[in-house]
Amino acid sequence: MKDIARRVFDVEIESLQQVAEMIDDSFSNVIEAILASRGKTVVTGIGKSGLIGKKISATLSSTGTSSFFLHPGEAFHGDLGMVGADDIVILISYSGETDEILKIIPYLKWNGNVLIGITGQPNSTIAKNCNYHLNIAIKHEACPLKLAPTSSTTAALVMGDAIAVALMEVRGFQPADFARFHPGGSLGRKLLIRVSSLMRTDNLPYISSKASFTELVLKMSEGRLGMVIIGEPDKLEGVVTDGDLRRALVTNADTTQLHIRDMMTRNPVVVDSEEHVSQVEQLMMERKIATVLVGSSAEHRVVGVYQIYSV
Repeated sequence: MKDIARRVFDVEIESLQQVAEMIDDSFSNVIEAILASRGKTVVTGIGKSGLIGKKISATLSSTGTSSFFLHPGEAFHGDLGMVGADDIVILISYSGETDEILKIIPYLKWNGNVLIGITGQPNSTIAKNCNYHLNIAIKHEACPLKLAPTSSTTAALVMGDAIAVALMEVRGFQPADFARFHPGGSLGRKLLIRVSSLMRTDNLPYISSKASFTELVLKMSEGRLGMVIIGEPDKLEGVVTDGDLRRALVTNADTTQLHIRDMMTRNPVVVDSEEHVSQVEQLMMERKIATVLVGSSAEHRVVGVYQIYSV
């Protein structure tokens, strides 16, 4: 079974490499046409190509290119009214002879739409009737019968991804732009929300650097943050984490000889409260820390604590 899986991967990877080598100026022309369009980018296809088309349309929509999927069968029975004259239409059909798509081409031409064909047959009817054509011809399907769309649908999918990514880069699409289209997900939350909205500000565990080891442990337990802040809100001296405690005890089990100034981190990471959560969490991942102080490192003032639990 593992050999079969590897063979499928090998065949499809080889197919993608073949398609990549065939990319030419037609691809650049497609990107320029979409950028110049004042309408939406409509994607259509049927069967497996239709499923791929839905994914391509979804990717375009979430990355700054307004798009929707049009079922060619439904289009032929009224849904063509959804297509505006300024829209660009991407037609996906590996054979280039899909009857349901051929039936709607005359209307699309009459409507003045720019047509982009994604097929594996440059001389097919669909390819010849499009303004632009992207060739996704492959030598072999991964299917052992060489019948079920496998490598060909992968090639169509990746071509769609290439279009979406090219448009993103040309437009300078940024993480914040992506987040605006995904406000309900964790990614949208991280990219849009600032630390000030999620940090803890109440009952922060402050303690004097002159406190005893016992007082330190009690304050850490009381704070329930796995750390204590040494100093005062407007006079930050450092922090002691539960890890610092453990390391100190390994070095010297006599707690009467353990002093906060010896175990504390004197220059803890402090982030601004108006930084985005995504930026702060990236910093925390890089530093491999689960807690940061929120405030102003320049003024040595702390206004909160922000934590994540997987670094």
